[in-house]
Amino acid sequence: MKTVLALILTVLALWQGLIWLAGMPPFLLPAPAAVAEALWLNRIEIARNAGFTLTEVVLGFTLGSVIGAALAVAMGFSARLTGILRPILTFSQTIPVFALAPILTLWLGFGMAPKIAMTVLIVFFPVAAAFLDGLGRTPQAALDLAQVMGASRGRIMRHLRIPAALPHLATGLRLAAVYAPIGAVIGEWVGGARGLGALMIHANGRMKTDLVFAALLVLSVMTVIFARLVSVALSRIWRRYGV
Repeated sequence: MKTVLALILTVLALWQGLIWLAGMPPFLLPAPAAVAEALWLNRIEIARNAGFTLTEVVLGFTLGSVIGAALAVAMGFSARLTGILRPILTFSQTIPVFALAPILTLWLGFGMAPKIAMTVLIVFFPVAAAFLDGLGRTPQAALDLAQVMGASRGRIMRHLRIPAALPHLATGLRLAAVYAPIGAVIGEWVGGARGLGALMIHANGRMKTDLVFAALLVLSVMTVIFARLVSVALSRIWRRYGV
């Protein structure tokens, strides 16, 4: 805790020192005090938009995780399906997510749906990739023994491969929790009237850089807390089931 506090104070000191030494105008780089003041004066508006963004993040993270895990299990059942879908999944990650945001907005409108879809697109790949990798790392000796005892593919998947892959799934979920807010905010940047991303775009258009930094600070804190909550929840679930 002391290390984190010292790091924060150091960053704030360097930030303020840069403003003094370089003579940065407030519309380019506001002082920490100005950002804190903007955060306090606009606390209701920021809190309302943060709640909207958090809803998108939670829904997108949940849907993306379920889709990614289900896809990994389906691919784990079939080597042929894996050979077909893996190149497609890899190719999908070469497309800049920002380029998809206008298309999703055009298809789904300016509400919450395209932001959730953006979050799903960002979340499902690390979950699917990590879980699929774990499913392929089940000890061969355990698989051979199960097959000798006549276990079906479904029982092997349920009782051997999935439990062995849960740590890999947890890794994918932890990464996805960090990435999830990116999808929501990108969607809000492209087309949205609510959310922290939309608030930053509107504030930037009015040259209210202090409000942009305040919204960015809230987004960063929200991301850290969300990722931490996901990590704690996963640790408790795995501990409960003896993983």
